[in-house]
Amino acid sequence: MQPDCHSFESASRTALADDSLQDSLAKVKAGFRINRLKAIDKLPEFEDLRDAGRDLKNHTLKNLDFYLEVFEDKVTAQGGHVHWCRDAEEARRTVLEICRKADARTVTKGKSMIAEEIALNDYLESHGVEPVETDLGEYIIQLRRDPPSHIIAPALHLNRGHFAKAFRKKHEGYPADRMLDEPRQLLDEARDVLRGHFVAADVGITGANMLVAETGSSIIVTNEGNGDLTQTLPRVHIVLASIEKVVPTLEDAATVMRLLARSATGQEFSAYTTVSTGPRRPEDLDGPEEFHVVLLDNGRSAMLGGEFQDMLRCIRCAACINHCPIYGAVGGHAYGWVYSGPMGSVLTPALVGLEEARHLPNASTLCGRCEAVCPMRIPLPKMLRHWREREFERHLTPGRVRAGLKLWAFLAKRPALYRLANGLGARLLAKLSRGTGRLPRLPLAGGWTKARDLPAPQGRSFQSQWAERKRR
Repeated sequence: MQPDCHSFESASRTALADDSLQDSLAKVKAGFRINRLKAIDKLPEFEDLRDAGRDLKNHTLKNLDFYLEVFEDKVTAQGGHVHWCRDAEEARRTVLEICRKADARTVTKGKSMIAEEIALNDYLESHGVEPVETDLGEYIIQLRRDPPSHIIAPALHLNRGHFAKAFRKKHEGYPADRMLDEPRQLLDEARDVLRGHFVAADVGITGANMLVAETGSSIIVTNEGNGDLTQTLPRVHIVLASIEKVVPTLEDAATVMRLLARSATGQEFSAYTTVSTGPRRPEDLDGPEEFHVVLLDNGRSAMLGGEFQDMLRCIRCAACINHCPIYGAVGGHAYGWVYSGPMGSVLTPALVGLEEARHLPNASTLCGRCEAVCPMRIPLPKMLRHWREREFERHLTPGRVRAGLKLWAFLAKRPALYRLANGLGARLLAKLSRGTGRLPRLPLAGGWTKARDLPAPQGRSFQSQWAERKRR
């Protein structure tokens, strides 16, 4: 998936006018949010776990080089291979080389945001290797040639009608008049098709929710079981992961898992938690003959020790996305790349550049809800402000915005003039509201009043009330 973040404004307008998308986004509020609250209410120590998770990730990031080297040593000792990749191109070439050595024609894939980040599917297809997504949501959007719209629910923007249409178009050999109205019918047909791919695949590619330095293991959590088939049936298993996914021990991994499912889907635990440690041993009944871990940097090491290091604590639960009013209005595709919502608005500029992604840090109300629900206590609003500051410093901010800020700064440096302008402006706006307290239209505020009324100032200003309180 290639970045198209600079089109955020036009993509947002399109999303707001898409009735089908708006219906799908409404389910986020009714589903993910409510289920998360129910799960957390059953766990009194949840806030303590958040502190433990934050401290664990901070410790790991501070010693990231050490834990990555320990992880590599453990993988190698068990017969596996670790490949260090600086950028997307190097990671793609590495995966293709492994596939070619295995003489692979078909590759099954578990859900992986890193694979999306490096545009792996298109690359493999262009070199004669057929990648098949096995997560149901990812499989459906692959049939439609759509990018994911959510990091844990990639087909959230679609409905059953879209699913059925894609199946009828792409699945050959099935009766044209078959029923595809119910979820079970769709699931059974997808399962029937995917079973053949699982058996035929020479290579299986998965992501990793965590990498465990202590054991050299990769861990994935799923609700479909497709990840297990992807990594045990093919002769070769490739794990795609970014460098910040490592944790020191299995006990640390358990701490993260207690936070992950509750924050993501509102489950106490995902249906499947799979730990993979090296290739198949002589006494094993199944498993791959080769085990490869492709470790991707792609800009993350540059975040260490800086203003955006805290973003590397992210465990991709999507809690911030599910609670973001901006994402809830425009959906994931408007953000123009793999990562959306508050976490994407911080991470994407670091990975693809602020020039491409300058709109994203401004796609926030700074309400703070994202930080309040983040299981790793990532200070997302603070980092969004840091990106806005950099945007201003590099003169990437639109001229009208810079002019407005300069006018505000001029007044703010002159308190008497500021109070005068503030008072006159408040009285004028109150008069324009004609006693209704609302302004349905206002020059220079069309972006606001197009979707909602602007509240008119009422009563006395904060400054005057504060001055009177100090005199008491």
